[in-house]
Amino acid sequence: MLRVLLLSLLVLSTAGGARAQETAKRGEVMLLGTNHLANNNRDLVNLPVEDVLAENRQQEIARLVESLARWRPTRIAVEWPRTDQAGLDRRYADYLAGRLEATANERDQIALRLAKRLGLERVEAIDWNEAPPGDPAAYDFMAWASDHAQSHRLETLVKQGQDEANRTAERMRGQTVSQWYRALNEPGAVSEMHKAYFDIASFGSNENNPGAAWVGAWYARNLRIFNNLRDVLGPEDRVFVLYGVGHAYLLERFLKESEAATLVDPRRFIPAR
Repeated sequence: MLRVLLLSLLVLSTAGGARAQETAKRGEVMLLGTNHLANNNRDLVNLPVEDVLAENRQQEIARLVESLARWRPTRIAVEWPRTDQAGLDRRYADYLAGRLEATANERDQIALRLAKRLGLERVEAIDWNEAPPGDPAAYDFMAWASDHAQSHRLETLVKQGQDEANRTAERMRGQTVSQWYRALNEPGAVSEMHKAYFDIASFGSNENNPGAAWVGAWYARNLRIFNNLRDVLGPEDRVFVLYGVGHAYLLERFLKESEAATLVDPRRFIPAR
């Protein structure tokens, strides 16, 4: 028994030493949560963002990018399928060559612009967004709500979220793009946004809980994204990650709890106005 205990302590001590050594060598990650500037309207709640291709917004985005460049990222990672890195490479090459008409998408407006400003050879695709395993019906919390007389509760939650998004959009009209991003990446704002997933998880019963299954799949998706990010993160790298703000809470938790990287607060490099 004593030999087993001593061996266990030795293993834990060795593992702890290895973790400390890895921590000393880990790279840095700046995670900037973003709204979808192109208004893709693919979520339950969508933020109506004004046209960021307007001249005044373009000037504000340019100032934001110039400020972010002061951190001197060595890599940039975005919400683009990892399996289509070649497609992102072509897009970035077209952007550099002046052949691409940039869209309002935050990837074009911030990530590609920043990569060009820094002279980076490529932008990293780290997204995973495939269907979760098994029967799709096992994740359909909206159908469960309908079948169990809870559609009104779901509709109320969605309406509350959309009302808040509309109020946010109204405030944004009087703010600069930098102010958008400072407010969006406040720790309290990121945590508050994550609470919605607990509401979704509540749709179901002990026997059949599609809400919890859907949220579980959401966690799994973010773990896959985290793994992809870790694959492109070297010990000397400073990786700027631009991702939908709904992912920010989990990605931050995974980075902190795994000790895979040192997190850098993006607000340090976002202009106050």
